[in-house]
Amino acid sequence: GVNFPLAKKSVVVKKEGQHPVFSWLSDAAKNGWNVSEPVWNFTKYVVDEEGNLTHYFGPSISPMDEKFLDALE
Repeated sequence: GVNFPLAKKSVVVKKEGQHPVFSWLSDAAKNGWNVSEPVWNFTKYVVDEEGNLTHYFGPSISPMDEKFLDALE
């Protein structure tokens, strides 16, 4: 019964048409500290319950890495 798109291609790198979420995630003036844009599908950003960006992990960090898991706690 869903009548809205469940998936859609988005521009994630800094250029015209960049999705607002990725613009916020990769602009220190907006998120407070981070300038790292996604470099591949497995780039990870951690946002806390208050909507603050707390961590950035590049694609070389596994989702099972202790540093990443600690950031989720």
